[in-house]
Amino acid sequence: MAAAYLHIPFCEHICYYCNFNKVFIQGQPVGEYITRLLEEIRLVTAQYPDEPIETVYIGGGTPSALTPAQMDRLLTGVNELLPLPQNAEFTIECNPNNLLTMDLLHVFRDHGVNRLSVGVQSFNDDVLKKIGRTHRAKDVYTAFANARRAGFENMSMDLIYRLPGQTQADFTDSLKQAISIDLPHYATYSLILEQRTVFYNLMRAGKLQLPSDDTEADEYEEAMAFFAAHGLHQYEISNFAKPGFESVHNKKYWQNQDYFGFGAGAWGYLDRDRYHNFGPIQQYLAPLRDNKVPVFARQLVSPEEQMEEQMFLGLRMNTGVDRHTFAQRFGMSVEDVFGTTVADLVQRRLLTDDGQHIALTKRGRFMGNDVFEQFLLDDVD
Repeated sequence: MAAAYLHIPFCEHICYYCNFNKVFIQGQPVGEYITRLLEEIRLVTAQYPDEPIETVYIGGGTPSALTPAQMDRLLTGVNELLPLPQNAEFTIECNPNNLLTMDLLHVFRDHGVNRLSVGVQSFNDDVLKKIGRTHRAKDVYTAFANARRAGFENMSMDLIYRLPGQTQADFTDSLKQAISIDLPHYATYSLILEQRTVFYNLMRAGKLQLPSDDTEADEYEEAMAFFAAHGLHQYEISNFAKPGFESVHNKKYWQNQDYFGFGAGAWGYLDRDRYHNFGPIQQYLAPLRDNKVPVFARQLVSPEEQMEEQMFLGLRMNTGVDRHTFAQRFGMSVEDVFGTTVADLVQRRLLTDDGQHIALTKRGRFMGNDVFEQFLLDDVD
């Protein structure tokens, strides 16, 4: 079964670290975007009538920047076009300041949304200002209290470390405040300087002061220990959950399974066909006005690339890569394709191999990108 990702590119404010496809919402054709997004879903799913949907994830941008009426229209269409099995995971990303009233939350519940992913990033108001966030720490408590009042239990919080102006003590305090809200899922990421962001430009100009690499490593290690001590197991490099609350949708990506991508700039991956939609809003809308899909690039993923991705995506998860699944999917064993590479990384104590699963060691998690590179085609023995 496939996953479905829907991209909402509108934001009320542009954060300084974000390079996702997004635009400032004021003056944008939001109503037409919703109409055309639903039309895209109709066009694409008609081509795959035998591809049932297991999860829906609405991300951005800031989906919660939509008004309740706009959200109602979007979710009405999604439920019609992407029917889910009973109790299937239906996630929407939110900013805390959009959940300070109950209006959106009631719309979510009325349309079957059952999981919220909330971008908090920090509980230090000064740090939030420096990274371009418009909410404040007190808003986070109100947002989750309102969500619980609306009946939501399956909720996740995002935190970022290695932020400008952030000390390790700040990050420790954010962890403590985050865990006090007692959610079943948390994700914590190190700041990455992406091109076409305010922070990247400041870095190029020598005007961005970030914590050291040692501090970054210490904060990651602290997060792993902290969440473990509070009953949340690490199931992926950046994700921690109570039993039964792992993200079903995101595991689709890490297990290299099929997913639809709908919306401006979205990526999809179906039957080896990897496709990328137009990103600029008007370029996305134009083909849909002519009843055509808004895809500007397609790639037929080779078996070699699929095997590479099976390894470095699977290794993101603590359970690692299942040898039997790999052999069943590709008709070749991990040993046939990557035997020397795996043996070398095991010897370097970056991987474990129990004969059934190949996984990152704790040391390997700190060097994940270096490990993943070893599975690219040029490095295959």
